[in-house]
Amino acid sequence: MLYYTVLFFVIALVAALFGFTSLAVSAAGIAKILFFIFIVLAIASYLFGVRRPR
Repeated sequence: MLYYTVLFFVIALVAALFGFTSLAVSAAGIAKILFFIFIVLAIASYLFGVRRPR
């Protein structure tokens, strides 16, 4: 998921460079959403991994 976040961020940067502002804003928004989902899933997997007895 972090790969797709970086991919959409790069797409946003390239689109902004060439002047496609609406595409850049959309790609940056998707990257932001994916990043927050990644953070939530990473924290959840850490918490559930810590709670599990070995």
